[in-house]
Amino acid sequence: MKDYPDKMTPKQVRTFRDDVLNIVSQIPCGYVTTYGRIAALAGWPSHARMVGRTLRYTPGAELLPCHRVVNNEGRTAPGWSRQRTLLESEGVAFKPNGHVDMQRHLWEPPLSE
Repeated sequence: MKDYPDKMTPKQVRTFRDDVLNIVSQIPCGYVTTYGRIAALAGWPSHARMVGRTLRYTPGAELLPCHRVVNNEGRTAPGWSRQRTLLESEGVAFKPNGHVDMQRHLWEPPLSE
């Protein structure tokens, strides 16, 4: 695991996990967001990879719409061919290069006041 310069305490890790799962649960059908945006919304903008690990290793995360999370270029997760099928079934369009059309499908959560 990458040695982050801004390491988290165990309590921060739990809060980060809960925040990530909460954010992912809110991504609407037909939209995607990125690992980096989720990390930033959770208050740890340099921890995009940790978002991926959280989604992969947290029991119960598979019940969330994790397929709606892509990288910042719109690429789907390597080795998960079903992700594209799930997104297409929700109406998400892909560009000729195989990436999600981020201009059409990027979810921007409302800013909390």
